[in-house]
Amino acid sequence: MRVENRAMSFEVDIGYSSQRGPREVNEDFAGTVRAPAGDEARGLIAAIADGVSTGGRGLEAAQTTVMGLLADYFATPDTWEPTAALDRLIGAQNAWLADHNRRRQGGGGTALTTLTALVLHGQSYTLAHVGDTRGWRVRDDDEPAAALTQDHAFEHPDLRSRLTRAIGLDDQVRVDYAQGDVRVGDCFVLTSDGVHGVLKAQQLARFALQGTAREGSEALVRAALAAGTRDNATALVIRVIGLDARQLDDELGDVRRLAPPPALKVGDTLDGYTITARVADTGVHLLYQARHPVTRELVAIKTLHPSRAGDPEERAMLAHEAWLGLRVSTRADSGFVRVHERAENASALYIVFDWHGGRTLEQLQKSGPRGSAAEAVAAAIAVAKALGRLHRHGVVHRDIKPGNLHLGDDGRWRILDLGVALSGREGTAQRELHAGTPSYINPEQWEGAGADAGSDLFALGVTLYQWLAGRLPYGEIEPYQLARYRRDPGALSRIRPDVPVWLDHLVCKAVARDPRLRFETAEELLLALERGASRPVGPPGHTPLIRRDPAALVKIALAVSLLFNALLVLWLLFLPR
Repeated sequence: MRVENRAMSFEVDIGYSSQRGPREVNEDFAGTVRAPAGDEARGLIAAIADGVSTGGRGLEAAQTTVMGLLADYFATPDTWEPTAALDRLIGAQNAWLADHNRRRQGGGGTALTTLTALVLHGQSYTLAHVGDTRGWRVRDDDEPAAALTQDHAFEHPDLRSRLTRAIGLDDQVRVDYAQGDVRVGDCFVLTSDGVHGVLKAQQLARFALQGTAREGSEALVRAALAAGTRDNATALVIRVIGLDARQLDDELGDVRRLAPPPALKVGDTLDGYTITARVADTGVHLLYQARHPVTRELVAIKTLHPSRAGDPEERAMLAHEAWLGLRVSTRADSGFVRVHERAENASALYIVFDWHGGRTLEQLQKSGPRGSAAEAVAAAIAVAKALGRLHRHGVVHRDIKPGNLHLGDDGRWRILDLGVALSGREGTAQRELHAGTPSYINPEQWEGAGADAGSDLFALGVTLYQWLAGRLPYGEIEPYQLARYRRDPGALSRIRPDVPVWLDHLVCKAVARDPRLRFETAEELLLALERGASRPVGPPGHTPLIRRDPAALVKIALAVSLLFNALLVLWLLFLPR
């Protein structure tokens, strides 16, 4: 999985043509929709349907199916796989149409339709198919169009118009799915049987590539009518001109195809990158500094340690990190290290990042005196902004700590290492991993709760407390400890007189034992930091003993009981009666 800096944008040329032919009514319907602004990485969806009518309702079935799918697809969560979103939406439409058909029995006829839907996302496609409309891919007009679907119809010549699957036919519908890669220059064609029923695959390829996409779709329909089609003729042509940033499916494809490189030393080359230093070896990952083969600028290369090269879970986590990095580091001021987009001729599994000179907060704390309160506030504002962007993407970092906050030579703070982050698209092993550094994990996780945005804010609060106080608010936490949070953190203003009271209250609120007393969102924390002393937050108050130590009441009751029994024994044995 090599990622390289390439400026490309997702761009397509779309053409559509439909004629009723010898039929009285055109019951075909097709359309395309691009992802809305701000969500462009989800690509586009196109669909074609051929209505099947026993009472003039075929167009209704085709139209409602296509329009419903196009309208609702981008309303599904962006963390859903395309197949999951398509399956949910197609299943709902099928159930609605089947229910209407049952109500119409005995009058009004039934409404069925075929459906072929194509989703282009990143550098991959996903195709959903029911019935006898078809999806094709054309890469060269000298070669036949490659069919991406298989008809759901009887094979006997006299029964080919009889469908074995259709939307609205039964309460449940089984959908065929196909997925694959997309290249610049690919041409995808969706056709009704009025087109492919009379044209051969070689003709489909030749006509689809004529002129623009619109001219290609019109050429297909004209050719079908000239060939004597007896049905409606509809063609939707989509030509890929530019590819979008890679998506998780693209990265996971590389995981299956590529292996991590062997351990490298200074002077070695990897796909043109010249290794200039080995920066880190964690036993799981290797991090190198290297020089870009074209720009000669320094970059960082992250890959798996050779001992983990065959671990499928670690490989999937590296792919997930590459995808997340591309997703959240598109802006220069994003607060994350920019991941370079992938090159096509990768020979190994690795990620390329921008190289930034500077030091992590952990290194700064070890190398000199603690920073001032003003420096801590400025850093916290930058990190809170970055966390807010991350959380708006639906991502939880899970390992905010001094070692993952980096101050570059350009004066910008950046969050490092998305290796254990949660996005909703990570694998089961990564989701179930109890990730993070123990001393920065919020109390709820030790009690069985999952990580969420609040976990990152708590960890940032612990980091700020440690920066200002020189110690952790709850001390060093070990995973096997039973009593982790038996006391509230000491006031910062008592430890460091130069810490203003408003900042003391803010940090104590961020690391409060009771989650109800903390900041709920990164935006709320950011606003409190920016307002500072002008509108300070109040002190969080002491956490009740029962919250800090749920067993405290039992212990107190036991002590009172022991004291009472001791007094009773004393009275019975020694005092005169």
